[in-house]
Amino acid sequence: MDSRQSAGCDAGLKRTQEEVDGAIASALANIRHKLLVMSGKGGVGKTSVSVNLAMALAGKGYKVGIMDVDVHGPDVPHMMGLAGLLDVTPDQKLIPKQFSENLAAVSIESLSRNRDDAIIWRGPIKHSVIRQFVGDVQWGPLDYLIIDAPPGTGDEPLSVAQIIKDARAVIVTTPQEVALADVRKSINFCKRVNMGIIGIVENMSGFSCPHCGESVDLFGSGGGQRTAEAFDLTFLGKIPFDPRMVTASDAGQPFHKVHADAAVTTAFDSVARRILEIG
Repeated sequence: MDSRQSAGCDAGLKRTQEEVDGAIASALANIRHKLLVMSGKGGVGKTSVSVNLAMALAGKGYKVGIMDVDVHGPDVPHMMGLAGLLDVTPDQKLIPKQFSENLAAVSIESLSRNRDDAIIWRGPIKHSVIRQFVGDVQWGPLDYLIIDAPPGTGDEPLSVAQIIKDARAVIVTTPQEVALADVRKSINFCKRVNMGIIGIVENMSGFSCPHCGESVDLFGSGGGQRTAEAFDLTFLGKIPFDPRMVTASDAGQPFHKVHADAAVTTAFDSVARRILEIG
């Protein structure tokens, strides 16, 4: 998919700016909570947090949608085992890919015939696509919209802040200092764009040896909680490291589904309960 294809989507609809804005406002009015899952740097497991948090919330009976706005690295469909292009309603609304009765997802990958195609877009096109992912998708009533953004504080998180003004951030980090330094940038980004922060999740926090059972801090320990305390933010919890997460993600098998009794799954359930308590 290239910029000409993206431009063609809007051109075919031939709508005024007011009509587009109205569609976005109407869609957002049906979504109670909008959570932007973001990270200061790559490699901290942000997308796995998005997917498993969404599954934890859906498993508790809440209607949940995932909007994958990482246009250059859209991994949500693969992690959820979703394949194929999105269907379209008679009135030209995109239909999210259904994972379960309570959970559906939209991703740029589901609009591209070849998942290996490089998407070379500048900021304005990304902004337009994110607008379409809100206003041109048949989300229906949702309790939670989980928005998976690429790492950093670039075009996509900024567009989300501008389009979804009541979105709140869930910031993902690992315990080591290099990740925490970038988290502080994410926190300052949220302050600059007036985005509320629900809290911080510390991912890959400790590893239980399968042979002796001893816990090993592969990436240090407690950095996420210390950062939350330093900025007077809520610490949502720790997600332990589990090598089966990599295996499940590569196979398109959601960890939360295939390892229901794992410590990781229990940790995500705890984070979901904490978010529900915050409201």
